Amino acid sequence: MPTYKLTIEYEGTRFSGWQAQGNTEKTVQGVLIKAAKQVFGEADLGGAGRTDAGVHASGQVAHLRIRTPADTLQITRKLNDLLPHDVHILETVRAGDKFHARHDAVSRSYVYQISTRRSAFAKSFVWWIKDALNADAMARAAAAVAGRHDFTAFSDKRIAADESRIVVVEGCELARHGDLILVRITASHFLWKMVRKIIAALVEVGRGNMQVEQFVDLLEPNAEPFRPTAPPSGLFLESVVYPGETLARPLTAIVPVTSPAPRRSGK
Repeated sequence: MPTYKLTIEYEGTRFSGWQAQGNTEKTVQGVLIKAAKQVFGEADLGGAGRTDAGVHASGQVAHLRIRTPADTLQITRKLNDLLPHDVHILETVRAGDKFHARHDAVSRSYVYQISTRRSAFAKSFVWWIKDALNADAMARAAAAVAGRHDFTAFSDKRIAADESRIVVVEGCELARHGDLILVRITASHFLWKMVRKIIAALVEVGRGNMQVEQFVDLLEPNAEPFRPTAPPSGLFLESVVYPGETLARPLTAIVPVTSPAPRRSGK
C-alpha cells in the first residue's frame, strides 16, 4: 500500500495519550485514524512514540497507509480540515512502502519545560516550581544521564518484569530560555515514565534536597525506586530521527514563557 510519513504536532492536554483504545475520540491516534478513514476509506496509521495522557508533541511521526496514491499536499490539507484544533499535521512526505514510524526510528528526543514563575498563559505546557532552583547543579546531574545505564530507579513498577531497564541515552542537556529551565533527553527508546521521573529527580537537585552524587547513585542497578513523577504538562515529544537524519536544532522553548518588559511611566 502507498505509505506516507506524517510529522504531527499536538497539545495533549485533553487526550488520554497517543494510542487509540476504546473511545478513539480521546486519543490522538484515534482522531487521526478517524479523519484518514473519512478521506481515504481504508487507512492504517501508527506512531513513533506512545505519549501518555497530557503529554504534547511538536514532532511526532506517524506512517499512513492508504489504498491508492495521493498528493502529499492534499493529504495534509484534507486531514487538517477534519482534525480538532489541538492536532495539526505539519508535513506529509511519500515514504517507502515498508516504512514503519516506530520500528524504523533511530532515536527520539523529549523536551521538558520547567517554569520558574507562575504563568497565566502556559499552565498546560510547563511545570511551575515555586522554589528557587540551582540550574547549574541540575545541569551537572543531567550530564550524568548520558550513556548506558540501568534505569530501574526511574521506571514505573507496572513495567513487565521481563522488560529490560537498560537504556542508552545519547544526551541529556539543560538550558535556560526566558523564565524556563529546559531539559532535553535523547535516546533510542524510553521506559514508561522514565523522562518524567528523571525530571522530578533533577528538580530535587535544583531545590537542594538531593546532592548531584545522590542523583548519580540512582543510575546504579540496585538503586531504590524514585517515586516522584513530574506532571505530563511540561513534556513534549520534540522529534524522531530516522537513518540518515540528525537532530540539529538548538535547545529552545517549544512554548516560551518570558517576563514582560517593564512598563515605562508616562507623563
